[in-house]
Amino acid sequence: MGNYITIGALAIIIALGVAATVKHFKGEGGCCGGGSYKPRKKKLAGVRYRKIFKIDGMRCAHCKARVEEVVNDVPGIAGRADLKKGALLVSYAEDVDDALLKARIERAGYTVIEIREACHRPGEGRTK
Repeated sequence: MGNYITIGALAIIIALGVAATVKHFKGEGGCCGGGSYKPRKKKLAGVRYRKIFKIDGMRCAHCKARVEEVVNDVPGIAGRADLKKGALLVSYAEDVDDALLKARIERAGYTVIEIREACHRPGEGRTK
């Protein structure tokens, strides 16, 4: 009888672990602090140009929110991260040095792999 209780408890623990792992890999779990915090969205009046930052280390919704928050705190720019693509689209209303943004993102714990101009047609753009 005691063996059945132990096996049942183990099965429940394993099922909970598998469910948490699936949620994590879908980007819904809290690998880096979790929570359902969403940063305020930022809209710019006059967007002059856009750039795409390829970012390594964004693994969940919390990571996405953190990267957006770090960028949206800078006046004159707004960012929107795409977790599946590992990219951040930054819209510029003012000239802001890319090195400043890169430093802020990396200080938050992520790695900027590439910075390129955003184009209307896929596959175009200059790499920096």
